[in-house]
Amino acid sequence: MHTKEEKLQEFGRLLDVLDCLRAECPWDREQTFDSLRPLTVEETFELADAVFSKDMLLIKKELGDVLLHILFYSKIGDENGEFDIFDVCKALTDKLIYRHPHVFGKVDATTAETVSQNWEKLKLKEKDGNRSVLAGVPHTLPALIKAYRIQDKARSAGFDWEQPEQVWDKVNEEMNELQAEIAANDADKTEAEFGDLLFSVINAARLHGVNPENALERTNRKFIKRFNFLEANTLAKGIDLKKMTLAQMDEIWEKAKNID
Repeated sequence: MHTKEEKLQEFGRLLDVLDCLRAECPWDREQTFDSLRPLTVEETFELADAVFSKDMLLIKKELGDVLLHILFYSKIGDENGEFDIFDVCKALTDKLIYRHPHVFGKVDATTAETVSQNWEKLKLKEKDGNRSVLAGVPHTLPALIKAYRIQDKARSAGFDWEQPEQVWDKVNEEMNELQAEIAANDADKTEAEFGDLLFSVINAARLHGVNPENALERTNRKFIKRFNFLEANTLAKGIDLKKMTLAQMDEIWEKAKNID
């Protein structure tokens, strides 16, 4: 791998290239915080997709794209006289040192759970930090990920089930309430109860050490693979899916399971 000096040299070259692009490229010159934001969201999801696939070459590429956005925001901040990449790096370094007193100080923390709890407590003490436990959860997060983060942060404050098994009573309770609202044909309450049920299932996944986002994406990809198999097999025979019976589709679906 590369030395620290080589890494710093390449990082400097990257900064020089971005400075040049900002000055000479019409597209780069026009970018603002607002114009970059949707692209940043897209790049972040592309990185997450690459990480899920464990494709190292793709991860490297997507990390570069995300890094470009970080540097771009820092460049614009510099031009506006607000901050530059030095300030970004310094703020991050100072934060990491402050939030790891068990490494850089004299605090005793021998488990990841203790570190996580200390981390949240320290965030509340910071001058510009969050003023409540849940304040750090972005409003724009996808609902499933947001639910997981909300529950995880509440756990760090001691608000959690004593035993993971206890959550299943809550899941069953929410299921019964949902079925009651469906039977009552109340659309608004049905939606609310679906939300409660999903929230409790996500909680169950968390308590049993499963990341629900990863679990659902795994199932999504499995379904896509099997459905594509079903579709390809019917098209090859000149058969219209819409004209097949469910039993006929199930027969091919069972074969698709063998390719997982």
